[in-house]
Amino acid sequence: MSVKFLIEITVGVVFLVFLYLFLFTPLRNSRTWKATITPLASIIGSGFLVVAPLLYFIVGDLAPVAMLSIVVVAYMIGEAIRFNIIHEEPLLEPDRKDPFIQELETMSNLILSFAYVISVAFYIRLMSSFIMEGFFHKMPLVENVITTLVLLFIGINGFLRGLDRLENLEEYSVSIKLSVIAALLIGYLMHDVSVGFHVKGVIKPFTLETLQYLGGILLVVQGFETSKYIAHKYTPQERVRTMKLAQIISGFIYVAFILLALPLLYLLSGQKVDEAAIIGMSRHVSILLAYLLVIGAIMSQFSAAVADTIGAGGLLSMETRNRLKPRTSYLIITLAAIALVWSANIFEIITYASRAFAAYYLVQVVIALILAWRKRMIGYVFLFVVNVIILAFIVVMGKPVG
Repeated sequence: MSVKFLIEITVGVVFLVFLYLFLFTPLRNSRTWKATITPLASIIGSGFLVVAPLLYFIVGDLAPVAMLSIVVVAYMIGEAIRFNIIHEEPLLEPDRKDPFIQELETMSNLILSFAYVISVAFYIRLMSSFIMEGFFHKMPLVENVITTLVLLFIGINGFLRGLDRLENLEEYSVSIKLSVIAALLIGYLMHDVSVGFHVKGVIKPFTLETLQYLGGILLVVQGFETSKYIAHKYTPQERVRTMKLAQIISGFIYVAFILLALPLLYLLSGQKVDEAAIIGMSRHVSILLAYLLVIGAIMSQFSAAVADTIGAGGLLSMETRNRLKPRTSYLIITLAAIALVWSANIFEIITYASRAFAAYYLVQVVIALILAWRKRMIGYVFLFVVNVIILAFIVVMGKPVG
């Protein structure tokens, strides 16, 4: 049996085993897993396949180190969100309301709602584009129609069935996506072991522009904040715990993938940086894997859009003091996204969404810094000051990858 054939068989088996694990075992009904899926789906969104070639073009063979640094910074920012879930949310209750904190929270939510509508539209528009490019040929009008139908499907399901129905949609898409990723990691590992782990020794010069691009790429791993906006179903402790779990799982996946892909990334030199680049490269590992990645890419866009719809719906409900129910919010968000798809170039506007996410994180970290200072939690104060510096740099100087 040739190594190539063995890889093909293993990739298929791993995909099926993990799909069974996610869909047909007690894990599926685990409350912890359900709460983890929402941030996890959003973190491993449209940027998963494109981040490896992007980092390779920016820093060369130091791509895994750069990715690890980005994951660590994202976890630090996530710590501010988790801090706010525990320490800020009680101050937003009517009987304990802190007006200054409330104003900052409202500001951050307005910024985030803008970013969410754009990101939901972007994810599904990108998914439609990928379907057409992967199976047919590019037709912008048809892509807009597909995008509209999918957004209506998400919004109407959320309106009629609520969070549970959206979580089910998200669960299936994330399960398929994670199964593809498991097959991807095993396939690349077997390839590296069979041919040897050799890199070209390409190291790019480290400049201010390098930091600007890395700042933009930080937003590829955005999405963990969605845990903050599902408070109507999960306790603060559950959301804190599952957000950590989502960031750890996604961080491992990102770093492991780039490390295992490193020996093949030189093949992308001179090519356009998009999802198709990695899929084409993966044909050197496994033909089956390349086809699975097409499915994985489509599921990435869909699950990330559903995750952000859930987060945005919870946000709108919270800001209106539940006068606007989450179910209604889901429909409003998807209708706004449809309007955006037909009135603007999503691929240009997404750059503004990237800066909006950075600005949202900045305000959230400022809130966490104020609360930590009030409570004299000096370790957190130092951490949040570092976060403020990083995010201020991204807002002003970052070059988004969208």
